Amino acid sequence: MKGKLFATFALLAVVALLVAGCGAADTPTPEVTEPPEETEPPVPTATPTPRPGVGVKACQVSDTGGTDDRSFNQFAWIGMERANVDLGVEIRFLESTGEADYAPNLNTFVEEDCDMIFGVGYLLNDALLVAATENPDVLFAGIDTWDTADNLLGSLYSIEQATMLAGYLAAGMTETGIVGVYAGINIPPVTAFSDGYYMGIQAYNEAHGTDVTLAGWDPVAQEGLFTGDFFDTDKGRTMTETLLDAGADIIMPVAGPVGAGSLAVMAERDAGLLIGVDTDWSSFFPEYAEYVLGSALKRMDLVVFDQINAMVGGTFEGGLYFANLENGRVGLAVGSEWIDLVPASLMAEIEALAADIISGAVSAAFPREAVE
Repeated sequence: MKGKLFATFALLAVVALLVAGCGAADTPTPEVTEPPEETEPPVPTATPTPRPGVGVKACQVSDTGGTDDRSFNQFAWIGMERANVDLGVEIRFLESTGEADYAPNLNTFVEEDCDMIFGVGYLLNDALLVAATENPDVLFAGIDTWDTADNLLGSLYSIEQATMLAGYLAAGMTETGIVGVYAGINIPPVTAFSDGYYMGIQAYNEAHGTDVTLAGWDPVAQEGLFTGDFFDTDKGRTMTETLLDAGADIIMPVAGPVGAGSLAVMAERDAGLLIGVDTDWSSFFPEYAEYVLGSALKRMDLVVFDQINAMVGGTFEGGLYFANLENGRVGLAVGSEWIDLVPASLMAEIEALAADIISGAVSAAFPREAVE
């Protein structure tokens, strides 16, 4: 199976450690010397690069899952951390445990005189609009939100473009002819992942005359396997066991940290591969890298940093930002342990598909109007 195939390659890549010999018992005692005279510290030869964001405060309200979820919320927080390092911006965060926390957390940051406040997640849309309307002197931005104002930026991700590439990859690498998917909550930013995944599988079937099928999602009915949340890893385990038992050997969990349950099951069974979402899961879960075939990236970190940088530079504008393959804000990353194992011919087909999506020759969106 693929786990054992990886193990063979991994052994070939191990570099031997150089072990230093133990010191001899008769090593002579070193000669004692006088300490050097004190000197003045060196004079800097270059002026430090000024950080234009010093004195500015950017704050982030997370959805459930927290900023250490190794997924959606954490990737957005990485953009905040970059703004702190590169621009000197002070950063703060508050974690939400549920919908009731959204408005109070946003208002807390208004009271703390944050210059810019981010809301991370589709479910924060309404609370962000209310906060922006009531506080016109504060700048707001949302991830996966759509309402806008002069002081409010929404951002939408064409993630189906990235998952179409992931679906094509999965269809080209499956050994059973069945790939699977499950998700957290049935909302548009989540179901877009599954739609694109389905479209990628169909594109591979059309190109190769195969019949790879998708378990866990019906794009026509817009129904499938859902855990109902973005935090219960036990549900991720159950979903994964169900899909593996049904014959799926490559699974994409669209449920944030819930997907960690999938990796645990795959490691226990030494079976199956995972398509990560939002972040490069082979990097965020290095202990499970051999089970991560690839990841559909949603570069929240870049969008967050871009908007903070615009605020600091005085160029921030409210409105709607669209993230896609063309501007590099979504994409596909092959897992670190699979880069040399995916056939070059398959990668060339995926690159050609990406170019066709960018040019508009191919649409990654499921054609719902064709089935209505």
